[in-house]
Amino acid sequence: MKYSIIIPVYNRPDECDELLQSLCRQTLPKREFEVVVVEDGSVRTCEKECQAYSDRLDLHYYKKENGGPGSARNYGVERAQGDYVLILDSDVVLPDGYLQEIETELASQPCDAFGGPDRAHESFTQMQRAISYSMTSFFTTGGIRGGKKKLDKFFPRSFNMGIRRDIYQQLGGFSKMRFGEDIDFSYRIIEAGHTTRLFPEAWVWHKRRTNLDQFFKQVYNSGIARINLGLRHPGTTRLVHALPALFTVGVILLLVCAVALRLWAYSSSAGGMQLFGLPSSLWWVLPLLPILLFIVLIFTDSSVRNRSLVIGFLSVEAAFVQLFGYGFGFLKAWWVRNVQKKGEFSAFEKNFYD
Repeated sequence: MKYSIIIPVYNRPDECDELLQSLCRQTLPKREFEVVVVEDGSVRTCEKECQAYSDRLDLHYYKKENGGPGSARNYGVERAQGDYVLILDSDVVLPDGYLQEIETELASQPCDAFGGPDRAHESFTQMQRAISYSMTSFFTTGGIRGGKKKLDKFFPRSFNMGIRRDIYQQLGGFSKMRFGEDIDFSYRIIEAGHTTRLFPEAWVWHKRRTNLDQFFKQVYNSGIARINLGLRHPGTTRLVHALPALFTVGVILLLVCAVALRLWAYSSSAGGMQLFGLPSSLWWVLPLLPILLFIVLIFTDSSVRNRSLVIGFLSVEAAFVQLFGYGFGFLKAWWVRNVQKKGEFSAFEKNFYD
């Protein structure tokens, strides 16, 4: 058997059902892959859904105490039989040719580990599509997650990741990091001398979070994880990783400057001074122009890509939540880890799957 598909699940029977449906539609022969579902301490299990597919897929269903997705993936791989393990999140859906694309890529240029990008499906809610845009758009640095053009070396992500099973076992799989464990694993794969590659056509539909509160918690922890990863793997932090934090600080400074100029315009010292043809009473607008330009850019690009003005508007919200959430998490972790010299930490651990 060539592929073992590992799916950790926590309280998501409906999503697991959709993923299993898409696996039934794969063009690659069913004898080439097995499906290993690991229930990670769920209250609402997907056991019934898995039983419904037992006659259509080589499916193995396991239950374990809750330990997080990394622990569940390791549990599944320990019981896998395939030459390659494919790690998928339970909230993805596969196009019919997903496995065939992986087969084609490996036949043309073998590698040890790989991954593919993600897309939004037309059936997703408007907010899910806006969040998907924010997480994949070049303008929010989301484009570094996976695409045909990369700003950095490719590191597979656990929502759509493949690796030779023997290498997975040699490296011990995912670490006990609660957040950022997939990037930590990718770093260890590369540090051990193994090859990684992007499979641009092996993409998945990824539902992501369903509201901005959940999205903020996710990206806040991503910012924290970036500092933790940089300390675990010295030299891996790049300028691009700090851009959301710089954006956050920059926007705050511009807003403070606008307020200060507004207050100064009412002071007696302002007089009738002009700058660029603007009276002093309107100078406060100038610091807001870069922010307005960013808003227009995101709104226009997302509206065109998604063919929806509503999604364009929601994408502006999602972009600011993404950049501010990641930025604040990054800055807090930098202070705690590098200045206060404290150990690894994360936030919203009880809401990891939310």
